[in-house]
Formats: sequence, C-alpha cells, structure tokens
Amino acid sequence: MRRGLIARSRVELPEAVLDARLDRLRTAMALARLDALIVYTNNTRPAGVSWLTGFVPYWSEALLVVPQQGGPVLVVALTYRVKSWIERTSRVADVIHTPRIGLEAGRMIAASKSDAEVGIADFDGLSAGIADDLREGGPRLALTDASELFGRLRAKADPAEIALAAKAASIAHHALAQIPRDDGDLGKSLAAVEETARRLGAEEIYIAAATDLGRDHRLRRIEGVGALGRAFALRATVAYKGSWVRVVRTVHRDDPTLSRRATEQFAEAVAGLPSDSGFSGAASWLVEGCRLAQPLDAVMGSRVTPPQTPMPTLVSVQARFEIDGEPVLVGAPALIGERFEAASLLVHPMFD
Repeated sequence: MRRGLIARSRVELPEAVLDARLDRLRTAMALARLDALIVYTNNTRPAGVSWLTGFVPYWSEALLVVPQQGGPVLVVALTYRVKSWIERTSRVADVIHTPRIGLEAGRMIAASKSDAEVGIADFDGLSAGIADDLREGGPRLALTDASELFGRLRAKADPAEIALAAKAASIAHHALAQIPRDDGDLGKSLAAVEETARRLGAEEIYIAAATDLGRDHRLRRIEGVGALGRAFALRATVAYKGSWVRVVRTVHRDDPTLSRRATEQFAEAVAGLPSDSGFSGAASWLVEGCRLAQPLDAVMGSRVTPPQTPMPTLVSVQARFEIDGEPVLVGAPALIGERFEAASLLVHPMFD
C-alpha cells in the first residue's frame, strides 16, 4: 500500500502524452484486429495502467478496458467513495466500481460486441478468478494474450517518462546523500533517507541494506534498528508519478576511493547496454525495467537466463565489483541508446 501523496500533474504528464500513447496502442490493436484490450493493475503491478492513464493504485485491483473506439474505462474493486480521487489523479472516460471486476469488464465489452476480439496484456499474470469472470460476463468473447503487442509499445520510453524517471532518480540520489559517513547507527541513516525522499515528493520509497559488506553483500529489507559496519551499502527504490527507479550507494569509511573506482567501472559497463560485455569485470549485475505491468522486472543480468524481451529503453542497473578485494555495490537508472548510441545514466551514482 502506498504511503506517499499521489497527485496528478498535467505539466509533468500532459494529456497530449497520454493521447499519443493511446493512439499508438489503438494503431497496434487495429493491425492485430482487436476490438478491445484489457490491462490489469494492483499496487504491485501498476505500470501498465499508469502509463496509459496516470492511475496509480494505493491498494486493491482494477482492469483498464481500452476499446478500439471511445475512451478507456477503469473497472475497480474499490468503493464509490474514492471515485472523485481516481478521476482527479487519472485520465479515463469512466470509473466503474464493482467487487467482480472481470465480470463487469466482460459484460461491458460484450454489450458493444458480443463476439469481440479482446487482447489481454500479461494474460499469464491474470488470476484465474478474474479470467473466469471475464468469460462469464462475455461468453462469446475471444480472449487472447496481447503481451507481445503491449510490451513492444510499453518498452519504449517517451520524453515524459524519461523526465519522470530522472525526477525519481534525483529524489533517490538526494535521499541517499543524507547518509552520515561517520555515524554507525542504521536507524538514523534509514530515517534520514526516507525523510528526504518523502519531503521531495516520493510516492513510495523502499530501502534495502547490506549493513556490513565484510560479512554479507546481499541487500535486504531491514526490520528494526542496528549497527553499520565499516563498509555498508543502501539501496533506495523510489516511485514518483508512477515511475520507479533504484539507486545504490556504498560507504567505505576507511577508503572512499573504492566507491569512486567502482562507479567508473559501472558507468563504462552501462554505456555498452544492451550489450552485456561491459559487465565481464563485475562479480554480479542486474538490469531491471518495465516490460508490461511490473515497474522493475528483471530483464538481463548475471543470474537472468535468457534475457527477457523486449528490452526496455529505460532501466535500473545494479552491479557488485570487487575493488582491491573489497565488495562495492553501485546502481542507478539509465536510458539505453538506440541506433548504436551509448546508454546514459540518468543520475551519476557518486556521492563522495
């Protein structure tokens, strides 16, 4: 469940941008002979619907129905009391409230065309109950998997999405910059990071930590308080206006140059994406991005086999390097270049 403020900004996400995304989607639907397309959303899978409408759920679930003609309709499993909030924070033609979102969506589509061809983005991720309700609501509807169609469109970041990701990256970077180098209190560091991110407008922030890199370099969600070792790392996962990024900072109290050297290797490796050749010197690495509905889906990395397609143009990258035998974790979002252009970091992960 979200804890930060969700508010719509027509400056950061103009209606013309949403119109252009819908136009691209409808063109692809026409080529695929689809009468309607359905995208599922909940608080862990918000990225498909937010990309088309700006809607970001605090909780619960919904189906976005995009007809070939007319505006998109959001069918939500939320009470009517949040209708005005949804209408303020998203751009849809109508909001329908019902506990059985699949049944209502099926009925609505079937009312226009009983034997409509309906594509479903991320069909495999749709619960069996919702799929069964869609079939009950429209017994003659032809339901097909439209993940490839939607993924090709969703993977390509437009200027508005890049700007939102850059803002999220800036929030994460400023938040992690608040970690006191000479204070070993984990609680104080976490509080400083989260307070800064919230103050700068983050809708959500999740913090993971490797509290003592000399013992364990794995990043974990932290419960309670504790002490930090002489070398530690924190990762901030930040959401802003539906855009999610990760930034990782490592603090080596005894030798700050280790992080600088690792960051230089990291920047060189990222510049070569989507080729993975630059990460040959990394102990481990991971590239995440939005392909369908999950905002940070693993698409390639040292433990991702095979790489996922389509490759998003906007990604968050993490890597671990061994510098003079010391582990250094570094991470930041990046924009993958097209037509042989080098990838570029949205924020430079250097803090010292």
